[in-house]
Order: sequence, then structure tokens, then C-alpha cells
Amino acid sequence: MAGDAGDDGAGQDTSNRIDDGVYFGWVIQGRNISLQLPAPVTSAMYGLPPVSPTFTGRDTHVEEMLQGLDPGPGRQEAVLVASVAGLAGVGKTELVVQTAALALKEPGWFPGGALFVDMFGYDTERRLSPAQALHGLLRALGIPEEHIPEELQDRSRLYRSVLAEFARQKQRVLVVIDNASSAEQVVPLLPADGTTAALLTSRHTLDVGARLHDLDILDEHASVELLRKALFEARGATDTRVTDALEDASVIARLCAGLPLALRIAAALLAEAPSRPLASLRQALSDVQHRLDQLTRENRAVRAALDLSYRQLNEPQARMFRLIALNPGPDLSTTTAAHVSATHEWQAEQLLLELHRAHLAEPGAVWGRWSLHDLVRVYAAERAAEHPTTTDDVRQLLLYYLERATRADDYVVNLSEPEPHGFPDRAQAIAWLDAERDSLFAVGALAEFTGHNDIARDLPMAMENYFSMHRYPEEWRASAELAVRAAHALGDQHGEARAGVSLSDALRALKADGNAIAEARTAAEIFRGLGDQPGEGMALRALASALRSAGRDEESLRMSEQAIPLLQRGPDRHIAAVALMDYGGFLIDHEKYNEAIDALQESLAVLSQTSRSVKSLALLNLAIALDGAGRRAAAISTGQECIACALEVGGPWETDNAARAAGFLGELFSEDEQLQLASLYFRQSADLFTKTGNDSFAAQVLEDLGLALIDLEERGEEDGDLGSVSTAQGRHYEQAADAFAEAVALTRRAAERRPNEAGSALAGLLMRRSVPLVHLGRCDEAQSAAREALAIFHLLAERDPHAYQAGLAWVWNHLAWALSQDGAQLPAALEASAEALEIATALARDDSTEHAELLQACVELRATLLRNGGA
Repeated sequence: MAGDAGDDGAGQDTSNRIDDGVYFGWVIQGRNISLQLPAPVTSAMYGLPPVSPTFTGRDTHVEEMLQGLDPGPGRQEAVLVASVAGLAGVGKTELVVQTAALALKEPGWFPGGALFVDMFGYDTERRLSPAQALHGLLRALGIPEEHIPEELQDRSRLYRSVLAEFARQKQRVLVVIDNASSAEQVVPLLPADGTTAALLTSRHTLDVGARLHDLDILDEHASVELLRKALFEARGATDTRVTDALEDASVIARLCAGLPLALRIAAALLAEAPSRPLASLRQALSDVQHRLDQLTRENRAVRAALDLSYRQLNEPQARMFRLIALNPGPDLSTTTAAHVSATHEWQAEQLLLELHRAHLAEPGAVWGRWSLHDLVRVYAAERAAEHPTTTDDVRQLLLYYLERATRADDYVVNLSEPEPHGFPDRAQAIAWLDAERDSLFAVGALAEFTGHNDIARDLPMAMENYFSMHRYPEEWRASAELAVRAAHALGDQHGEARAGVSLSDALRALKADGNAIAEARTAAEIFRGLGDQPGEGMALRALASALRSAGRDEESLRMSEQAIPLLQRGPDRHIAAVALMDYGGFLIDHEKYNEAIDALQESLAVLSQTSRSVKSLALLNLAIALDGAGRRAAAISTGQECIACALEVGGPWETDNAARAAGFLGELFSEDEQLQLASLYFRQSADLFTKTGNDSFAAQVLEDLGLALIDLEERGEEDGDLGSVSTAQGRHYEQAADAFAEAVALTRRAAERRPNEAGSALAGLLMRRSVPLVHLGRCDEAQSAAREALAIFHLLAERDPHAYQAGLAWVWNHLAWALSQDGAQLPAALEASAEALEIATALARDDSTEHAELLQACVELRATLLRNGGA
């Protein structure tokens, strides 16, 4: 403050000027005033903690928060309070400090500076009350000690008034409130002037009217980058351990589960031992039981951070937290949590929501499912192990899953006898199995690990129909192996043999026919030794299926014949009918169609009463047998009944049966030259196969559809129900080209997994597609498709010249034909024809019978090209 005056004489003007500072209320200025000033108080308006140079992976959050802090006229809306919530150690403080530091550098945003207070909300020894926090903030604002009131309400009123005056005088302040544990701790500290902004952090999602930012873990790339930056900061550019061992760094990042606190501790452990390779730390952290012990250094520890959060929980919350950790799957449902905790579902949901609010549990992608961060799970398991009730809780959890899976299994095969119960309907039972599949698989392993071998034996048997009909062969095999081990550990020979039957079926599904045969034989021997004839029949049925898969048809038929009477002596008429259905399929293989019809009709008499799902497959087999016996009309009628039955049930396995039946009917109508109906059924079959993800079968049927449509076009027939009556020339060629294009797209995906097998099929489809394209005048596309087919066969021929030379000749010949449709391409067509003829001639020289058709086709095309003007 500076004052200026004239001479001391009366009547002289006096002027006073205030150059700096923020003043609250009236400022009285005058002449000849004696004033005793208190000692000056220095404000502390730039007290942010230092920012970390290793900060990474949070650009989006920083940008969003800066947009909210921007006071400029162009901003969309004011965000005066932003709250960052997240798990302990996830980097909440660092995010707000980094954001605040950037905001302070922006001209005109916060000329008054920033206030920072750590509330220590989760540390019972250091936790600040709101009154204590306000005392420190007021002192930082420059308020003398003697002017700070005692009562909380008065301190809050003064604090807000000071901030409002700063804002009125264009000295806007940013308030950072870190590590608060409750709304009560925060609310008195929040500005109320409509201009001052605040950032706060908490492990809880606090209801204080703030814009909420939930901070998640870092992704793997950002986690590795944090490790690299931290080592660079500690050791300089010469420490290249992260870039030199990126795979180890990625594993460490995953073991730290993207938690910045854990990653920084890991980096510190590496920094203090510059010769320690990342592989060493990777190995140390791989021991899940001691991982939290490893993630400790000096005054930083993941376990200690989580301890503070855990101590905030009341007993019901803490018990739910421990129970979640017992679930071995990736997540658990609210219903499961309610059952294991012996509470109502609404109470379980409330407890889970409270844990979520504390960021100790996270909701899944689908509401009603909950999970724990990996390191939190380890910590929760440690806490659970300390409680004497844990063993009983584990048993209760395992029994719950077994009971629900057993109930759901009755719905999988759509059993009518006995009538299933436990779920509202089949769709919800299947949905439960879909949602719990990973957990159920893990529950079996947990049962074995914890010595509950009875559950480890029984649970896989409750899952085998689901694994089989929904095409999860690997899980089926692994769970069946688990059941075999568990039964053996119990000394349960019957259970071991029953699990062996399941294992045989799973191995057959995986094309491991030799192992499948061996397991089925072993199971049959055990059952025979026990005098269990129905059990032996079950094993012989599995053996028959494995032998059939291995191409040993005569043996498979004999085993099937032996299995049926043994099963019919047992109480389960459904499984006996299934064996009879299988027998009908074996008879079809041997072209014994009338015997097959008798067996299948006998099986259907039972299956119609026990399972509509399996009935759909028996109807498909019966349709095939009827056609083989020359009863085409009955075959068509039965095939249509199969489609209706399967689609009424509606599961993926049944839908596959409907797709196969529709494809079969398409073949029958195509043979009868009823191409319109054939096209309709081929289209239906392709759509159904695509719906169930059976791409290879869908592609095959689409190829049949394309060929039928080409025949329709060449015969000049109408569309019928395919669309409307087509009078436009080339309509069916367009549809055929589209069908082949769909098949090509599906086969490309398969070619990525099985290049040899699918590559040949892809080349064939490309050649097929070029035919309608030529007729449509799209010769460039046709030639491009043929050239791609040629490139595929060149690659295949390089890998196995003997197997693919004939195919290569066919493709060269087809390319010559496609090129010949464009007069300007006749020389190129002749060159392609010469290549085809050369290969075909060499092949025919070695085996004239096998390659006679190929050689004739090449000679005829060559002659045609020469007649049309070739040199």
C-alpha cells in the first residue's frame, strides 16, 4: 500500500492507492492515521505436490477434466467440482495433480493459484476432520491464526467468503481435496461462489454433486510405458531392460494388473538392483500366494493401501468382500452372492453396490455380475483365509453351482421325462450356463484343489451335455479328465468309468479317435467287472461312435448292436433310445436303409416323449434313410418335420440339425430338378448355419445355392418365392454371384485357421463365382477371381506338388476360359491354356485313367481358342 499527500497544511488534498493484495469488506483510507499492523502473513497458494515424470496413459481423463476447468466463453458447460474415484493405488492423486498443474499454466484460468489438502481419509491415525482441513486452508489463504473461528460452520463460512472475494477480484482459485473418505469430510470444503473450481479424489464414489470420473487400471501398453519411464527416471538412458525384454515387461504389467502403485513398486525394485533382469521379477510375481509380499518397498505397499480400504468396511460388507474372493471364476452373479452369503438378493445387491462405491468390487459388462481387480482378489483371498468359516463357505459355494448346473442340464437336452425344474424355461437355463460357463469350469478345479472330490466328479457330468451340444470340446475334455481323477481319488470305480465315457465322447469331438477308443474300452471293462450292464452299454455306445469317427465302420456297427440290449435292461429308456438312433445312423452308413428305418422309428417312439432336441436329430437320420430306401416323398415330409421340430426348440445344436435338414432337402429338390425349391432350402440352410457360427457348412451350402441359381438362369425359370417373378435377364446370375461371394467371405476366415484345407475350397469358390460374373459382363471381376484362385493353388502346389498339380491345371484352364470371354484377352487366354495343357499332359502320362477328364477339358478348350483366332 502506498499513500501520497501534499504539505501538512489544512485543506491540502490527500490520496491513497492500494497496489496489491486481496481485501475483504471495506477498506478505510484517510489522512494522519496511526495504525498498528499485525505481523504479515504469507499466503501459500501454489502448494501442489510435485508431478511425476512417469505419468502416462491418462490423456483422455486429463483432457476431460481440463475442459471442465476452462473458464473461457467457448466451453460447453461449467464443471465446478470434479470427483475422481477409483481403487487404492490406481493413480487418482497423480491424475488430479497433473491436471491442476496444467490448469495453472493456462493464462487466466487460475490467477489466484491453487490450494491442496490431503484428507488422509482412509488412515484412522492421520485422518483430518473438515475443521482441521479448513484451518490449514484458511492459513494457506493468508488468514491470521487469531481470525480463524473455532466452529466448523464458521470456518466453512469464512473459507467460502474468502474464495468468493478472490473470484470477485479476478483471482480465481483451484481447490484440490485429496484422499477423502466420505461426503461429510468433503462438503464443508467445497466452494459455493459459482466460480471457484475444485478437484477431489476418493476411493469411494461420493455424492457431493460433482462430475464423476471413475479411474480404471492402465492398459498393458501404458503399464509397460510406466515401467520404462520409471527406470529411465531412476537410472537414465543406459537402463534399457524394459525395451530389451518387452515380453517380460508385459507379463510384469499383467501381474501388476495395470495398477500404477504396483507398477511403481515393481519399477523401484528393478531400479535398486540394476543388474536384476526383468525375468527375475516376473518369476517372483508369478507366485500368486506371495505376490503382495513382493509388491512392497520401504513405505509403499499394495497390501497396506488395501488394508486402509478394508478397515473402512462394516462386517456385512467385509464378509461379502471375502466371499467374492472364494468364487474361482472371473466374476459372480448377485444371485450366487446372495446364496453363499445367506441373504436376500436385494440385500446382496446392496452390499455389492457399497463395495463398488468403495471401488473394491466392479460391476461386469452385464448388470448383475461382479468382479474384483486381480490384486484385490489376492488381497481378499488373504482376508478370507483368516476366517474359520471359509471352509464351510467354499463347500456351500461348490454345492450351489453343482445344484444349479444339474438343474440346468435337464433343460439342455430338453428332457420331458422327468420334467425339468429349477429355471423358468429352457432359454433361461441355457442363458445361466452361458453366463456361468467360465465359473463352472473353474469351480470344478477348485473342488479338486480343496479336496471336495465328490463335487469335482459330479459337476463335469452335469456339464457334458452343454459342452457337447454347444461345441466346447476343449472344456468338455478337461472337465471329463477332472472327473476321472476325482472319482479315482474317491475310489469310485463306477464314477471313474462314467467319467471315462464322457472323456471318450469329448476326445472324439476333438478328432482324437485313438484316445477316444481307448477310453471307451477302459470304461466298458470297468463296468463289466462291476456287473453294470447299462453302464457297459453306455461305454459300448461311446466306443461305437469313436470307431465310426475313425472309419472302422464294421466294428462300430458291432459295438452298437451290443450296446442296445445292455442299455435297454437299464432304467433310462432315453439313453437306450439315443443308442438306437445312433445304430440307425450306422446302418445308413452300410446302406441298410430299411433296417435303419425300423431302428429310427423305434427310437422316435421314445424320443418323442423324452427329448424334442434329440428327436430332431432322429428325424434327420430317418429322412436320410427313407430317401435311401427310395421313399422320396416320405423323406421330404420327414425332413420338413425335422426343421419344424428343431426350430421350435431353438437351441444352437437343434438349429444345426435344422440347417442340415434344409440342406438335405435342397439336395433332394435339386436332384428332382425343382430348382426353385432347392434354392429356397439351400438359402434357409445357409442362414441357419451362419446363425450358429458354422461357417464351413454355410459356405458349402452357399456353393450349392449358387450352382442351383445358375441352373435356374440357364433354364429361364422364375424366382418363385425367392423374391418375385424375375423377367430381367441375368437376375439369377446376380443372385448366384452374391451367394458365391458370401461363401468366399466365410471361407476366407476358415483359410486363416486351416490354410491347406480351406485354401483349396476358397480357390474352388472363386472359380465358381467367376462363371456368373462372366455372364453378367463383369469380366474384369471374373478374371480377378480366377487369378486369385490361381495364386492360391500356386502356394498350395509349392507346399505339396503331388497333391495340388491337378488342381493347378484346372485353375489354369478356368482362367483361360474367363480370359477368352474378352476378345482383347485372347493371347493371354492361349498362354493360360498352354500352361493347363502342359500340366494335364504330364499328369495323364503318369496316370491316364485318373486324369483323363482333366486332359480332355484342357484339349477341348485349347481347340476352341485356336478356332476362335488363336495363332
